[in-house]
Order: sequence, then structure tokens, then C-alpha cells
Amino acid sequence: MTLREFFWENFAGDLEYHPRRAVLYLSLATAALCFWIFSPSERKFTAIPLVFALGSLTLLLKGIFLLRKSSEGLGLSEQDLANLSDPGNRKSLPSIATQAAQIVQDFGTGAFLLWPLLSVGKDIDNSWNNPPRFPVFLTGAVLFLLGWLIRRLTSSPPA
Repeated sequence: MTLREFFWENFAGDLEYHPRRAVLYLSLATAALCFWIFSPSERKFTAIPLVFALGSLTLLLKGIFLLRKSSEGLGLSEQDLANLSDPGNRKSLPSIATQAAQIVQDFGTGAFLLWPLLSVGKDIDNSWNNPPRFPVFLTGAVLFLLGWLIRRLTSSPPA
């Protein structure tokens, strides 16, 4: 497996049309954003509420992609895309533990990849002189790696 395939599988490997999972992702994104919105104003821009805010963005994006029928063939070759329409070749859903680990990984991806957005907040509000970049990045990386590890431990080996 090349490095590109590894990242593709971890970030977008399960982007097939699935409205029920999309509703779950959108609900979790709303809950995570509400955690940030309803945090006390003096703690709103500390590390943990910011992790929830950035995590909600990735859950929202993933939920939108899970609602799109055109997302199912994202990243497939022409031959794989043609085989996708055959009902015998459709992927079965992973176990609940694997899906929960995927959600944790997707949530952690927000803080792991979007922490540079904290500099934009610093540019908007000059009173915010020291955004917690490293704690947000570290928390996101730990959540991402934890989700990845649990997915590897709970997923069935390929046939």
C-alpha cells in the first residue's frame, strides 16, 4: 500500500452514499458545534472547545459527502466504477465498533488538519494573542491515531 492509498483510505475510504450515516454525522457535528457555542465565553477559545469546533467542521463535511450519491465512486478507476453498480460487489457495512472508531478518527481529523485556522481567528480578533495551536493539534492527532488504531483492531481482515 502506497502512502497515497493509506491517506486516501483513512480520510475518504468510506465516502459512499449512506443517508443514515449522514444523519448521524450531521447530528454529531451539530452537537459538537453546540458544545463550542454554549461554552462559557471565557473558555470558548481554549483548547478543548476549539477541538470540538474544528471537529464539527469535519463531521459536517463528511455528513454532506455521505448524502451525495455521486460520492460513492470518488477516487475509483473506470473499471472499479463500472463494477460498483453490480449488487454483488457492494461493500458491506463495517461493525459498530469500527464505525465508532471512524467517527472518532474523523472528529480528530478536524483539529489535526485545521489547526492553522486558529491563526485566522488571531487576525480577526487582536485581543486573542496566543491561540492554543499546539494543544489543539496534539489533541486532534491523538484522537485521529486512537480512531485509526481502534479501526485496525476491530476491522475484519480483507478476504
